[in-house]
Amino acid sequence: MKQFITIFIFILSSSSVYSQGRLSGDLMMNVNFFQRDSAIGAAGNPLYDNFLSGGEGWLGLRYADSKGFAATVRFDGFQNSNLLNPQAAYTAAGIGMFNLTKEFNKLEISAGHIYDQIGTGILFRAYEDRGLLIDNALFGLKLKYQLSDAVKVKAFTGQIKQQFTRYNPILKGLNIEGGYGLGKEGYMTSGIGLLNRTMDQQSMDGVVSSINAMPEIDRFVPTYNSYAATVYNTMNLGNFTWYVEGAYKTEEAIFNQITKELKQSDGNVLFSTLGYAINKLGLNATFKRTENFVQRTSPNETFINGMYNWQPIVAPIRVQRLISRYSPQSQDISELALGLNAYISPTKDWNINLNYTYINTLEGTKLYRESYNDIEYRGLDNWIIHLGVQVMEYNQEIYQDKPGYPLFTSVTPFTEVIYKIDKKHSMRFEGQWMNATEDYGAWLFGLLEYNISPKWAFAVTDMFNYAPSGKLGEGLEPTHYPNVFVAYTKDAHRFTAQYVKQVEGINCTGGVCRYEPAFSGFKIGVTSSF
Repeated sequence: MKQFITIFIFILSSSSVYSQGRLSGDLMMNVNFFQRDSAIGAAGNPLYDNFLSGGEGWLGLRYADSKGFAATVRFDGFQNSNLLNPQAAYTAAGIGMFNLTKEFNKLEISAGHIYDQIGTGILFRAYEDRGLLIDNALFGLKLKYQLSDAVKVKAFTGQIKQQFTRYNPILKGLNIEGGYGLGKEGYMTSGIGLLNRTMDQQSMDGVVSSINAMPEIDRFVPTYNSYAATVYNTMNLGNFTWYVEGAYKTEEAIFNQITKELKQSDGNVLFSTLGYAINKLGLNATFKRTENFVQRTSPNETFINGMYNWQPIVAPIRVQRLISRYSPQSQDISELALGLNAYISPTKDWNINLNYTYINTLEGTKLYRESYNDIEYRGLDNWIIHLGVQVMEYNQEIYQDKPGYPLFTSVTPFTEVIYKIDKKHSMRFEGQWMNATEDYGAWLFGLLEYNISPKWAFAVTDMFNYAPSGKLGEGLEPTHYPNVFVAYTKDAHRFTAQYVKQVEGINCTGGVCRYEPAFSGFKIGVTSSF
């Protein structure tokens, strides 16, 4: 790695001599101060009992010149960080990614860490998501060739990494994509993707060991190689937009995270969206069927480890704090999902949104139901009024890995009111109510936010479990979970500070959702670009 840094610096210095280039970068840092609070469960681990503080940071630099050359390097640092495992401290530092890219006429060559995907990512997606600490870049080589104005081909090979760990199995992939017109009002983009994963001997030894520990009747002979393919197409024709993708993978050993069993199976996915839009009306439908489509470096890896794909989510991620605690993630073993949405704007002052989501397993087990309806009114000067209600059923046992927990049901009304005082000053209020009888009991949530554009933002929120009951709330005292937040923005720099008490459960930030234990303490953040 030290050799790469030396080469990177040499490239930057030598490139600036021969051609004009630009150096840019970005910085992101988080610092947490852990304040012990055993009443809400923020205790009993080293973060609260011993270390008391921790954080993480990323510093990226990118150089690009006018002759098609680009070099990127990113330093990642974690010091007693709770991001990888919120109940334990993670400490590590080093070069999180580097990449060298050069364009030669119609050919582009990339070496190092590569972020890319095929289609929607069902077959293959190497991406970074810092909120979940996913960084499954492909470490290897990628070639992309513009075969014609409408057709491009890309091929890649390498190994998947997560933070500073590189998994030994090898991936090889090919993607061909092209577009063409359909008369005067239409356009179609079609693609095909092929992927091969080859396990290494150490990974295979782990699989064999697991198989040998199984009852003899359930044992099978695993394969080193798995093969997968996807075909996808987007058609825009007049007011219609239709996307469809079908993927298939050959038989291999996979781990079922629901039943905690290893089995041999092939897999498939069918995903489609259909949209229709005219003036004042938009209609959308989404369908997804998934069966045993697990894409990991080996069945030895679980949760987010060793992933090299991403499955589209049919259920929209909700921004409301109480509702977002029960966000359903895509299931790669067994899922049948349907989403319907209608967006109506009868006048310039009214916007109406109607949404329904249906998700089951292929065997018929109910996973998720949601009816979400809201209305927005802009007819009063300087005011925006938003009202809505959500009716939900949610399978805690599968989505939150809580065996024996009942099906969660709720009715949640919510409101948001924005008042624009003048061009720079505005206020925002949010209110939500939820009676979570199968979880913690009855909740109230309130938010008051004051913005001074473009520099300052202040917010105070409170989640109040005012009538604890149910499986988790029974026997608890009414509890407040306050949050005091301030942000300052100067040019491309943003500084944030907040005091937080957070109940355990799903938490969503910036469209990213994950399960987190209770948190108590202070958070400081810095983001910058240059």
